[in-house]
Amino acid sequence: MDSQYKSAGIENGVTNDRVKEVAVGKKRKMRGRDLVLRFLALAFSLAAAVVLGVDKQSTTVAVTLVSSLPPVNIPATATWHHLSAFVYFVVANAIACAYAAISLLLTLGNRGGKKGLVTMIVVFDLVMVALLFSSVGAVGAIGLMGYQGNSHVQWKKVCNVFDKFCNQGMVAVGLSGVASISFFLLVVLAT
Repeated sequence: MDSQYKSAGIENGVTNDRVKEVAVGKKRKMRGRDLVLRFLALAFSLAAAVVLGVDKQSTTVAVTLVSSLPPVNIPATATWHHLSAFVYFVVANAIACAYAAISLLLTLGNRGGKKGLVTMIVVFDLVMVALLFSSVGAVGAIGLMGYQGNSHVQWKKVCNVFDKFCNQGMVAVGLSGVASISFFLLVVLAT
């Protein structure tokens, strides 16, 4: 009797057509999530690179050279390329943005679901997670130093002087954090 149902395409009370329909539905749903997360990673990593890349603030700082003389006003400028952690952050986000665009195109073009390409994309997604999280950590450490200073080595805080620069840097870190979480979710969903 079971062989009669199997020859008719019925197994465990479910037709083979229905099983194929469910599998195709899951694949479409997964592909839609994948595309949305890749687009979010692209948008947020681009925004983070641009926000910190255009971050610049100039001000005058009063410096006391000798206590008996009045302070001297010195012009000072803060830009992202003055600190190597900020350079690393901008470059890492630019790389992640370029990769997100390429992987988005590859995902759209991979209609056949080639497993080798999918595996390669997942591996590079994992690399982007590591790259972005490390750049966020580097900028976070330097940002905290700028916000609080370090009394042990006599580094003064600078965010009270360059407040716009620091605030814009914090926004860039938040944007990059969302991009890193998007890449992380891509890895989790793929595995």
